[in-house]
Amino acid sequence: MSRRASSSLTLARLAADVEACRACPRLVAWREEVARTRRRAHRDEIYWGRGVPGFGDPDARILLLGLAPGAHGANRTGRMFTGDASGVFLWPALHRAGLASRPESLGRDDGLDLRDAFVSNAARCAPPGNRPDPPELRRCARFLDRELAALGELRVVVALGAIAWDAALRALMRAGHALPRPRPRFGHCAELVLPGAPVLLGCYHPSQQNTRTGKLTAGMLDEVLARARSISRSAPAR
Repeated sequence: MSRRASSSLTLARLAADVEACRACPRLVAWREEVARTRRRAHRDEIYWGRGVPGFGDPDARILLLGLAPGAHGANRTGRMFTGDASGVFLWPALHRAGLASRPESLGRDDGLDLRDAFVSNAARCAPPGNRPDPPELRRCARFLDRELAALGELRVVVALGAIAWDAALRALMRAGHALPRPRPRFGHCAELVLPGAPVLLGCYHPSQQNTRTGKLTAGMLDEVLARARSISRSAPAR
């Protein structure tokens, strides 16, 4: 079996485990309540209402890691960063960077492909207030560990926000990498290089709170993705 085929099979098994997970009662109750009640604009749709698996190229050298599925975004569509304002901002940037086949993501069966990129979240279920609790993040950490292990060509992790940055740091430590002291802090364009590990690159999250206020602009996101592509082409294999 080729490395790509092996990665694809491992990621497919992981996706099934994410979709079936019921480890966090608060999150399960919320995601299913939202799926039952629905938002008026989507009242005729069938919501996904389960854990949302990562999505992308099994040979990806770039992983974009966010916070959690949106209640009426990925919790509705079943695909990360699909169906909400964050995705409306992110997907055109991925397309401009040559990482996505289209500048928009409409749903799981829309034909969108990622090239050399994979998208995921620190938490796999939509949380109330878009804020997972620390124990919930810890329960979800096993899924990120498995993703990092499955993505055998991975060179760089783009952490979209401070929570994703912290989740990535913890994953690196669990994989046996020693962090420098003081602990590296999140910042836009911050970089952490550790021997034998993917480079960790920080970026503000493409939330409406950041994009509407200009804290994150299209140009800033383009700059981060260009840097990620540069790293992915030059960093050695793990």
